[in-house]
Amino acid sequence: MDGKAKIPSVIGSGSDDKPDWALTRRERRARARSAEGLPPRRRGRWVLPVLLGLGLAVGAWMQKDALTTAFLQPEPAATEAAVPAPVPRMQVNGTEFATVVLRDLDRRVRVFGTINPARRADLSAQTGGLVEAVNFRPGDRVVSGDVLVQVDVERLTLELGQARSNGEATRAQLSLAEGQLERVRQLVQRNVATASTLEEAQSAVDGLRAQLTALDDLVRLAELSLRNATVTAPFDGIVTARAVEPGTVIAAGTTLISLVDLATVELEAAAPVSAGVQLRPGQSVEVTVDGIPDRRFTGTVTRINPVAAAGTRAIPVYVAMDNDEGLLFGGMFATAEVVVARAPRVIAVPAGAVRSDAGGAYVLRIENETLVRASVTIAETWSGRLVRVVAGLAEGDEIITAALPELAPGDQIERVAE
Repeated sequence: MDGKAKIPSVIGSGSDDKPDWALTRRERRARARSAEGLPPRRRGRWVLPVLLGLGLAVGAWMQKDALTTAFLQPEPAATEAAVPAPVPRMQVNGTEFATVVLRDLDRRVRVFGTINPARRADLSAQTGGLVEAVNFRPGDRVVSGDVLVQVDVERLTLELGQARSNGEATRAQLSLAEGQLERVRQLVQRNVATASTLEEAQSAVDGLRAQLTALDDLVRLAELSLRNATVTAPFDGIVTARAVEPGTVIAAGTTLISLVDLATVELEAAAPVSAGVQLRPGQSVEVTVDGIPDRRFTGTVTRINPVAAAGTRAIPVYVAMDNDEGLLFGGMFATAEVVVARAPRVIAVPAGAVRSDAGGAYVLRIENETLVRASVTIAETWSGRLVRVVAGLAEGDEIITAALPELAPGDQIERVAE
């Protein structure tokens, strides 16, 4: 022994017994340090102090940085007030809101039909003869009394003259017979003539009087035939058809010319049977006509047929319309709306403006650009999808008229141009 204390091996008793070739690199280093009398190396004890020091250093740096930031950051000015976040506003255009006004409401029944002239005449000959002249053609306007067709009057004039002559001759015979009757009556009174003679004289007078009456009727008939040879317009109108030409020989009853009066026209329309109980003569009608856009005509119900047309479920309804401008022609197709009920000067809103919730029906009223729930009491729905409001709104109120589900009471709005 050299007097030095032997340091035990940290490898363990097992490592001292191993041959050199079986030792690991660490075991060889430990055996070498043991042979030199050095203590074994303690592994891993330096890691904890190093990590602890590192953490303290990092924490000190972060605390210093926070303090520096806090001291260097300027304080907000005491007078600067906090700015509130803007309240979002919903935009509505001019078609989505309106001012409540008093209006006249009506309920209507729609009918369809064809326009016909109110007056039409198919003029026929009342006497036969040769047609001398036809003065108008289809489309020409005529005035009451205008000569439309002239039939030859030469034969008729001769017949009239003959009838008058026969009448004058019979009248002369009657005058003579009456004088003879008076003389016979005087003779009978003096008992010079017999009663049978008086009766014969009286019979002659009566026969001549009857004959004269018949001849006077023939004269009037001839005069009538002469007048009827000239066919005139019975009313102001327009010629629609011309059936004869000059030189045609016609008989009594032959159709000559057709005339219509378009100053007033009549719409012959068909209404549903279910609407028949609502229709009455005198009701106002608004009419639109195919071929005349952007124009509405007015009329009046004049007649209602109580029996539906055969094979249909429609009731014929007749509507009279003025045609002073001459825009309406026979055969035009028209759509008419008959006003069957009216409610003057009431408050009504579009059906889309009325909403409902657990509290009942309401609308959104605009007050200072904010939507307010306004409870309303509604009645019936009228033409144009307008709902009558009997309580809850007043004239001049502004409301949302469109069905905008994104709007609710309390929302603020902004009006925008369309």
